[in-house]
Amino acid sequence: MQPISVAHGDGIGPEIMEATLQILKAAGAKVKWEPIEMGEKEYLAGNSSGIGKEAWESIRRNKVVLKAPMTTPQGGGYKSLNVTLRKSLGLFANVRPCKSFHPFVPTKHPAMDLVVIRENEEDLYAGIEHQQTDEVVQCLKLITRPGCERIVRYAFEYARLYQRKKISCFTKDNIMKLTDGLFHRVFKEIAAEYPDIQAENWIIDIGAARLSDTPEIFDVLVMPNLYGDVVSDITAQLSGSVGLAGSANIGEKCALFEAIHGSAPPLAGKDLANPSGLLRAAVMMLNHIGQSEVAETITNAWSCTLEEGIHTEDIYQAGLSKEKVGTRDFGKAVVERLGKKPATLAEVSYAKEARIHIAPYERKTPGEKTLHGVDLFIDWKGTNPDDLAEKIKDLHASFALKMITNRGVKVWPEGFEETFCTDHWRCRFERTSPNTKTTIGIAELLIHAIQKDIEVIKTENLYAFDGQKGYSLGQGQ
Repeated sequence: MQPISVAHGDGIGPEIMEATLQILKAAGAKVKWEPIEMGEKEYLAGNSSGIGKEAWESIRRNKVVLKAPMTTPQGGGYKSLNVTLRKSLGLFANVRPCKSFHPFVPTKHPAMDLVVIRENEEDLYAGIEHQQTDEVVQCLKLITRPGCERIVRYAFEYARLYQRKKISCFTKDNIMKLTDGLFHRVFKEIAAEYPDIQAENWIIDIGAARLSDTPEIFDVLVMPNLYGDVVSDITAQLSGSVGLAGSANIGEKCALFEAIHGSAPPLAGKDLANPSGLLRAAVMMLNHIGQSEVAETITNAWSCTLEEGIHTEDIYQAGLSKEKVGTRDFGKAVVERLGKKPATLAEVSYAKEARIHIAPYERKTPGEKTLHGVDLFIDWKGTNPDDLAEKIKDLHASFALKMITNRGVKVWPEGFEETFCTDHWRCRFERTSPNTKTTIGIAELLIHAIQKDIEVIKTENLYAFDGQKGYSLGQGQ
C-alpha cells in the first residue's frame, strides 16, 4: 500500500476530496490515506505559511501529496501555501494536461489536446521584491541554467513517454535577452538530443494569441513560471472549464497533485462543486506511483459518466445533459461505471511506468569572468539627467560615467526631453583601464558617492563571461 498525505482543504475542498477518495477506493487503488492539516485553519492559528510541523513530517515521509483547494485569509502577512510547498519540496515541474471533451463539455475547440509544462520554482516567483524609492518598486526575475535544463529535459522526456510529437517553447527573449534568452538557448541545446520530437519556439505574446485561436496546433508547451501560470489557466478554460483540470507538481523526491481551481467559499457545503479537477489530478498521481491500470479504469468510467449526460451544474447543458447532479452523486455515478469503456470519448491507455527521472544537474566548467564596471542605482529627486551627470561624473578617476537610464531608457547622454523620468536612476560606470583594481575601485566609488550626499540604493557589477557581455544595455542604445 502506497502511503499518501491527503489535505482535505477549505471551502469546497472537503466535498470534492470525499468524492474523489470514494472513487479511488472503489476502483481498487492500493493506497493508504494519511490526513494532514494545512490551509485556512493553520493560517488562523498563527502559522504564516499555512502548513504545520506534523503536515511537513507526513509529506516528507510519504513523498506524495493529494491536495484539495485551500483558502488564504484576507489581509497581509500570509505566504502563498502553494509557492511554499513547491519551493520547499523542490517541485520544479508543473504539469497540466488540457483536453477537449467535446461534445459533452461545451468548447469552441473540439480537437484540443495539449499539455502545459511550466517551470515551477524560479522566475518572478522567487518573490524577491523591494521598494527602492518613493516612486519605484522592483521584482527580480531569476532564471537559472539548472532550472532551465531540468524543466526542458522533463518536457522532452514527458513527450516521449506519452508519445507526443512536438514541443513548443514560449519566451520573451526579444526583450529579456539574458533571462528568457537563457531559457530559449537551453531549449535549443536539449532539443538537439531528441531528434524524434519536433521543437519550435514562440514569442509568448503571439504564441498565446495563436493558442487562444487555434490550440489544436500545439501538443506540449514548456515555458518559465509566470507565463506558464497564465497560459495553463487559459488553456484549461479553452478546453471547456477550469473546473475539469488537474495538475501535477513534480520534484526529484516528492510530488503534489491538485485541482487547478480555487476553494470557492460561496459554494462550500452546498453539494454543487464538480470534483473532476481533483479526480483527474488523482489519476495523474496513480500514474506517478505505478498504478496505471487503476488510473485507466477511473478515467474511462469518468468519460462514460460525461457521455451519459450525468453532469454537475457547471457543465450542465439543457438538451444535451440528461441529469444534473451534485458532488456526491457525481462521484457515485463514476463508481457505478467503473469497468465500462467510453463510446465516443477516447479510451485511455497509460504507460506502465510514468515516473520520469531527470539526471542531477552537472555544473559545467566556469567561463572566464571579467569585471567591466558597475551600475549605480540612485534615488535622486531632480528631473534633468544632465544635472545628475554633472554631480557624479567625477566620482572616481578609474571609472568613467558612460550612461544614465531611467526605467531602462537612456536619458544621458543625448536623451530626449520627452522621456518621462521617475526618481530612480541607473548610472553606468565603466573602468577606464584594464589595470584598474575594479573591486576595490567600486568600493571607493561608493564612498565618494556617499561623501557627495548621493543616495545609492543598489549596485550591480557588470561582468563579461568568455568575452560576452552579461548585462543589458539601455533602450535606445
